[in-house]
Amino acid sequence: MLKPEGNVPESPRVGGEEQNVPVLATRLDDAIGFFEKNLSDVLGWARKNSIFQYPFVTACCGMEYMSAMAGRYDIARFGAEFPRFTPRQADLLMIVGTINVKQSPVLKRVYDQMTEPKWVMAFGVCASSGGFYDNYATLQGADRVIPVDVYVPGCPPRPEQVLDGLKILQDKIQNQRHRAATMERAPEVQLDLAARQREHKTRSFLGKLLGK
Repeated sequence: MLKPEGNVPESPRVGGEEQNVPVLATRLDDAIGFFEKNLSDVLGWARKNSIFQYPFVTACCGMEYMSAMAGRYDIARFGAEFPRFTPRQADLLMIVGTINVKQSPVLKRVYDQMTEPKWVMAFGVCASSGGFYDNYATLQGADRVIPVDVYVPGCPPRPEQVLDGLKILQDKIQNQRHRAATMERAPEVQLDLAARQREHKTRSFLGKLLGK
């Protein structure tokens, strides 16, 4: 058998057999990884500059919250000037003030109603650690109920501190891995026939009572 001239690289062998290197598959994986990385960067940039906040105000830090949201400090530079008054339209929960033990289930319910991705900012020392209210009725930090991403210290914090915390949150959002939203089928709701019958009887009774 004639031996080819020149230095010809040998095929890698595994267990005495030649192994085919999947060059096409490797390039395809690299292309998919490149696309996912750039898509994540674009989504991170868009999300960090379009923050929809939901203020959960309970105490005196609300005065400084209103000051920070006013036009003097121009929070619109960070794309976070629009508060939402329903958690289903917000992605940033701002806990402003003291949280007592009886409020903690309400706070958890509000957090659960927010859609993913979502973030939480503890506004002031009371929301961060309970502050000087070290007693049985005060929750010693909102992170005992829900996860907190950014803590803004102060009693109350100045608007400059709030803006600094917002910048920290933006950096965290940008560095996260983001995926495009996918459409998922909602779970089917099992209707309670007895409850519907009771509702129908109630409506019929009210209609007769009101003469309709």
